[in-house]
Amino acid sequence: MKTLDIVRRAGRNLRRAKLRTLLTSVAIAVGGFAITASLMAGEGARQYIDRIISSNINPQGLMIGKASEAFTGRSNKPLKEYKPDTGTHRGAEVELLTLDDIAKLKARSDLKDVTPLYQLNPKYLTFSTKSDKKYTGEVAMRDSGIRVETVAGRMMSKGTQLGDNEVIIPESYLEELGISADKIIGSKLTLTVEQAPQKVSEEDIAKAYRQRGEAGVRELTSSKLKHKELTIVAVSKKSPEQATNTPNTYISPETAKELTEFATLGTPQYQKYITASATVADGKKPEDVKKALKDELNLSAVTSKDIQELLFTFVNLLQWIVFGFGVLALVVSIFGIVNTQYISVLERTQQIGLMKALGASRRDIARLFRYEAAWVGFLGGALGVLGAWGIGELCNPMISGALNLGEHSLLIFVPISGLVIVVGLMLVAIIAGFLPSRKAAKLDPIEALRTE
Repeated sequence: MKTLDIVRRAGRNLRRAKLRTLLTSVAIAVGGFAITASLMAGEGARQYIDRIISSNINPQGLMIGKASEAFTGRSNKPLKEYKPDTGTHRGAEVELLTLDDIAKLKARSDLKDVTPLYQLNPKYLTFSTKSDKKYTGEVAMRDSGIRVETVAGRMMSKGTQLGDNEVIIPESYLEELGISADKIIGSKLTLTVEQAPQKVSEEDIAKAYRQRGEAGVRELTSSKLKHKELTIVAVSKKSPEQATNTPNTYISPETAKELTEFATLGTPQYQKYITASATVADGKKPEDVKKALKDELNLSAVTSKDIQELLFTFVNLLQWIVFGFGVLALVVSIFGIVNTQYISVLERTQQIGLMKALGASRRDIARLFRYEAAWVGFLGGALGVLGAWGIGELCNPMISGALNLGEHSLLIFVPISGLVIVVGLMLVAIIAGFLPSRKAAKLDPIEALRTE
C-alpha cells in the first residue's frame, strides 16, 4: 500500500470513532496547551526584560563595588572580619568604596565617566507651586546614559546632561500638586537635607556660650539643614520599560554630591560609596574590563549581561515548572493513546485479517496504526497550540493593563515553536502507538477472520 493511501485510511478510521478520537486528542491537547503557554510566557518575559535592560542600563556600563554584596545585599559568610570602611546595604554589611578607589578607577584607560553612586535621603521637598506643604519622595542621580521619557519640558535622550540647578520630577506627582505638566515646567523645587549634629570640643562649646549664650550652644550642637533650590525642566513619564515602580526625582551628579556630602559630614559614610558607575572605553568589552578590575584592584563589577542572565534565571525556572506540568499531562495522555489503540485493534480484528488476506503486509498494518496515532497527536497538538494562542490573544490586553505593560504583551506566540510542539506531539503519539501497532501487525489472518 502507498503511504498516502495509508494516511487517508487512517484518517477515515478515526472519523468512524469521532468521540473516542476527540477525547484522546483533548488529553494530548492539555499537555500541548501547557507547554505552549509556558513558551509564550517565557518569550514575553524575556522580551520584556530585554526592553527594561536596554531602556535603563547602558550596555557598555559597569556597576563597580568592593564585593558582590554591594549588588546582592547578601553575604555568604555568617561571621566576617570587621573593617572600618563598611556600611549597611539592604540589611547586609558591605565594604564601601573610598575616594582612593574612585581615583584609581578614574585613572584607568579602559574606563570613563566614573561616578560614585550617591545615596540621597532628603528630609523633605517643597514646590513653589504649593509652598504651604512639605512632601517626601525618592531622589536619584540622573544617569545621562539612559533615556528618560518625558511628557513635558526638555527631551532627556541618551547623552543629555542635567544642569546642576535643574531637576526632573515624575508625572505621578502632578495629581497631588494639582497642576498640569506644562504649567509646572520652570517652577521651583527645593530639596532639604539634614546634617547630623557634629562632634564638638568643650572649648568650642565654651566659646559659643561666651559669644551667644545658650542659643549659640544649641545652634552648635543641633542638626543643620541645607536647602537646594532647583528648576523643574522636565516631567518624566511612567514607562512600561521603567526598571522600578518607584517614581524618582532626578538631579545632576554634582548636585547629588553636594547634598550627600553635606548630609554625611562627620559620619563614617562621608565620601564613601556603596557602588560607582562607569562606562567601558571604546574598543573594550565589559566582560574583559570586569575581569581586569577583579584581578588588578580586587573590585567586583556587574555588567548589563550579568543582570540579564540573573533575571532570565527566574524566568526560566518558572517556565520549566509550567513546562513540567505539560509533560506530566503528556505522560498521562500516552496511556490514553495506548489504551485507545488496543481497543481499536480488538474491535477491528476481522478487518485486519481481511486486509492481510487481500495482500496487506505486516508493515502496512503497523504503519496504519502508527499513522492513526500520528493523526491523534496532530489533532491534540493543533488543539493545544491554537487554544493557547487564542487564550493568549484574549488575555493579553487584560494582563498588559494589570501589569502596566502599555502596548506590549506578556504572552507572545512564536509560530515556529508551535510547529515544533505539534510535530513533537505527533512523534510522542507514534511512539505511544508502537505496541498496539505491533500487536495488530502480528495477528494471524486466519485466526483474525474467525474472530467474532
